[in-house]
Amino acid sequence: MVDWTGGYVSDVDYTHGYYRELNPAHLRFAMLAKGLRSPDPGAEGFAYCELGFGQGVSLTVHAAANPGGHFVGTDFNPVHAVGAQDLASGAGVGNLSLYDDSFAELLARAAGAEMPRFDIIVLHGILSWISPENRTAIVEFAHRTLKPGGVVYVSYNALPGWAAAMPLRELMTLHASADAGDTVSRIGRSLEFAKKVQEAGSGYFGTNPQVAPRLERLHGMSRNYLAHEYFNRDWQPMYHADVAREFAGAKLTFAATATLSEQVDIVNFSAKGLELLKETTDPALKETLKDYLVNQQFRRDLFVRGAAKLSGIEQIRQVRQTRFALVVPRDTIPLSITFPVGKVDMKPEIYGPILDQLALGPATFGDLVDRAGIAGMPFAALLQAMIILCSQNWVTPCLSPDGDAARAEATARFNAEALYRVTHSAAITVLASPVTGGGVTVDRVHQLFLAAERDGKDPMLAAMAGLKELNQRLIVAGKTLTSEEETVVELGNRLSQYQAKIRPLLVQLGIA
Repeated sequence: MVDWTGGYVSDVDYTHGYYRELNPAHLRFAMLAKGLRSPDPGAEGFAYCELGFGQGVSLTVHAAANPGGHFVGTDFNPVHAVGAQDLASGAGVGNLSLYDDSFAELLARAAGAEMPRFDIIVLHGILSWISPENRTAIVEFAHRTLKPGGVVYVSYNALPGWAAAMPLRELMTLHASADAGDTVSRIGRSLEFAKKVQEAGSGYFGTNPQVAPRLERLHGMSRNYLAHEYFNRDWQPMYHADVAREFAGAKLTFAATATLSEQVDIVNFSAKGLELLKETTDPALKETLKDYLVNQQFRRDLFVRGAAKLSGIEQIRQVRQTRFALVVPRDTIPLSITFPVGKVDMKPEIYGPILDQLALGPATFGDLVDRAGIAGMPFAALLQAMIILCSQNWVTPCLSPDGDAARAEATARFNAEALYRVTHSAAITVLASPVTGGGVTVDRVHQLFLAAERDGKDPMLAAMAGLKELNQRLIVAGKTLTSEEETVVELGNRLSQYQAKIRPLLVQLGIA
């Protein structure tokens, strides 16, 4: 019997995660923050491809929230492809083409007339978990199909951060491969085996004290996630320099990190680290050096086919025209943030006025700073503040308001499907926003309230029914509520919060 899996876990479904870094508007701002030209998702002929889309939540949300673009995706697991197609069909997303091709098969398909040339190609959580042959196919696909000026997003497990834990993964996968039974059961037994090795006075655990807490965290994680993260046959954390070398074969050069907090060196590196970086001029060495300084475990890199630097004036103009929105209530945002260098206080004279203006609704950067009376402050400081706010997922870059109406029709169809599903599933944790061009996290209870409101039902009764359907319990301050009386009280509290804070935010984002 032919094994089509190539050693990749296929008998356990991947999680229904949404990844905001894949949002075209986020990617554009990540490039703009570095002063680089990037594709405009609102431009005519915009095309976007996701390789290895998993359950397809991110891809379907982005297609729904950008109905003027052409979206393409593949995932070699036909179960994933069927599920993603079902979601797209139920949500009425018509600008999305889905395949269950392997990367080699998609590469062959790219020779046909039906495959467009892409402005953006993304692959999240793929590169470290596939064979060298598949990596070569991906690079060649980018070489053939990416437009000049196009961007590739690629995330991967990074070295040196993974170095200490690599033997733990090897131990667990060796045990699982020697075991019998289904994948989920074997994962559980391999975790228990690793725990026994630790308790036996293992020199490995003793020499690497950070591994034991990692193993403890693994015990509490979803087995579906662990199956795809740790138990594929191919599994290779990579140095940035090696990834950059591979993608150079597609005429791609490193442009920026999509992890926005990592674009602000001062919150990531000590004074001596900053000096060392200043002395390092080779781009690949400099990025790899950053990984050594913070012991990086996961990278989200952006590569571009022809890096076009914006002039200072043009960067300022484009940043001022970029719209931003709050995605959490204003009063939940703290006054300090913990970064690799430690706790950093947010300057109230900059952050306060920006957040106060955003609390009134989405606005362009130019309007925000002008209305807040801080336009005279240095542009670099204002841009850095916005980068920091977006990095924490408190604020998000948005699309131009010109297309809000057309996008609202498409996102409403997606959200209707998501809210229909929420009554019997907790899988989809985001709703699509025509403002942000992507997904906004909305927890299941708040989705149940929103669905009840749409259907003219009592929100408390609908939420109670939704919890009972999946035998879910509410958790308050670490305590699981077991009685119906406690649950009713807590749902009442959450309904009040929803009506006072969450729903007005969802209105601003075009969701409610």
